[in-house]
Amino acid sequence: MRKNILSIIGIILIGVSIFIAKKLIDNKNQPKPVIPKVVKTVIVDTVQNTTVPIVIPANGNLTAKQRVELYSEVQGIFKTGKKLFKAGTKYNRGETLISLDAAEYYASVQSAKSNLYNSIATIMPDLRLDFPDVFQKWQNYLNSFDLNKTTPKLPEISNEKENYFITGRGIVSAYYNVKNLEQRLAKYRITAPFSGILTEALVTEGTLVRNGQKLGEFINPETYEMEVAISKSFADVLKEGENVSLNNLEKTKTYQGTVSRVNGSIDATTQTITVFIEVAHSDLKEGMYLEANLNAQKVDNAIQIDRNLLLDSQEIYVVNDSVLQVLPAKPIHFSDTKVILKDIPNGTVILNKPVPGAYAGMKVQTLTQKKDSIK
Repeated sequence: MRKNILSIIGIILIGVSIFIAKKLIDNKNQPKPVIPKVVKTVIVDTVQNTTVPIVIPANGNLTAKQRVELYSEVQGIFKTGKKLFKAGTKYNRGETLISLDAAEYYASVQSAKSNLYNSIATIMPDLRLDFPDVFQKWQNYLNSFDLNKTTPKLPEISNEKENYFITGRGIVSAYYNVKNLEQRLAKYRITAPFSGILTEALVTEGTLVRNGQKLGEFINPETYEMEVAISKSFADVLKEGENVSLNNLEKTKTYQGTVSRVNGSIDATTQTITVFIEVAHSDLKEGMYLEANLNAQKVDNAIQIDRNLLLDSQEIYVVNDSVLQVLPAKPIHFSDTKVILKDIPNGTVILNKPVPGAYAGMKVQTLTQKKDSIK
């Protein structure tokens, strides 16, 4: 009985083994499923070589082209004027910015002018007797002398004898002493050298202003300059008068400026050259940060593409008979996002957008994004 059971189990195991073996053989001979090959669609453009300008990006802060730092050369009490000396106050050319109390000094100037007048009046009798030919011009000078006005220039001395006589009486030295005092008296009043606006006020009315003290800053808000540093390689191509496009950080406004000055020396540390861009617009303020695009040079027979289309091997992908191929390129200039290339034949079909996983020999389907050829 036991032998019969074992025989039956053995027959069953042999049958199961045969069945499994047949299944494995059938699966091995079954053909593998064919995966359909996907052809990627790529965006392309046709090359048309043209003249491409090299645009250099730069940035900087605006400063007023006309600006004056106000300092006092005399000492006195700041007098109240028609306008308050406050930041933001506008003044016309010639209008008084600051006026200091000069009553005491004015009295000393008048005293010196009076002494000069008396000195000339004293010598008039001698001139009438010894120099009758020059008496009249000195008499006319005295008649035009006004203590409340600027001291007039002394008459021209005609000959050597007159010179000795006038100089010996101390007339010339007294005259220049008066003119020196008048020059200093004028410094008690500071006027606007041009129409502009006060941007900084460091003193207030009624305070004591000391000699050499800074009083504030005054600018012309109509014209500004921006200082930028560019590579020394463009030192020979940047010219004064070149047009420059500027924009604010938000890229919402654009302004037009010109290159007003180019520094004649190169910074030894950074190997850059300083360029000054002049710009005028009612929206601009001193200290505003702007970005500039300088047209430094023009490259003939070239194209401009995105930097990510240029391979590390200095090649680009082209499409020939729906197959990707690589073509050597000659980079001329790199910017943040663009590169200028030469030696790309006209009519060449190149990629307009990068293709992930692209390789030479890859089958593609083309799609032109733009009607215009790439330039």
